[in-house]
Amino acid sequence: MLSFVGLGLYDERSITVRGRDELERADRAFAEQYTSRLAGASLADLESTHGIDIEPRDRAGVEQDPEPVLAAADTGRVAFLVGGDPMVSTTHVDLRLRAHDRGIETRVVHGTTAQTAASSLTGLQNYRFGTATTLPFPETHGGVPDSVLDTVEANRERGRHTLVYLDIHAAEDRLMTGDVATALLADHLDCAGVVVARAGSDDPLVRADELSTLADESFGPPLHLLVIPGDLHPLERDALSAFGDAPAATLDGN
Repeated sequence: MLSFVGLGLYDERSITVRGRDELERADRAFAEQYTSRLAGASLADLESTHGIDIEPRDRAGVEQDPEPVLAAADTGRVAFLVGGDPMVSTTHVDLRLRAHDRGIETRVVHGTTAQTAASSLTGLQNYRFGTATTLPFPETHGGVPDSVLDTVEANRERGRHTLVYLDIHAAEDRLMTGDVATALLADHLDCAGVVVARAGSDDPLVRADELSTLADESFGPPLHLLVIPGDLHPLERDALSAFGDAPAATLDGN
């Protein structure tokens, strides 16, 4: 049995009760932190809280050498731990398909996702979001990739909001922050943005303003997300003003 368990958004308490039960039944547990990570808890915190040793796997250890995970699931119960919801990333779908092809039973235990949290905290309606994108560190692509800008522009043309995931370099423990992301995009886009910080924690932050203004601000500890709003419903305008301190002029311009 191979169970994909979503850890939720922030710390060792973010896992669901069903996810905790899967961990209690597992013979072995693996975790990857390159697609997402818990900013408020380390693997040691998870091990201490849930009473199980957790074996980290890097990208190569999941995508190119999944045999240790699959072999363990062939003969016992394995929990594969992922921040957020485990099936948001295609790399985990690939691992599940490999297990299925070997006749290994699989199960998905969902966790809270960044997209639903961003909608909940900002007040932007979930069904008004378009295609999401990921903003990489500029040195990896020589600046902002055209694909990111094309996604934002296509969504804005349709009046849709864009959720922008911010890059993680797990091996270097580097997490892109909201000020860096808004500075990168402000060179290409003249519009509002909404930074969401520490979703799932006891002190989340939402801040909405022009991208160029947000680029000069600090949003505290990670993880950070960015939303580029599309057309705003009156209720969404009120929410960004109340919860994100968005200036009226910024909302009018959007």
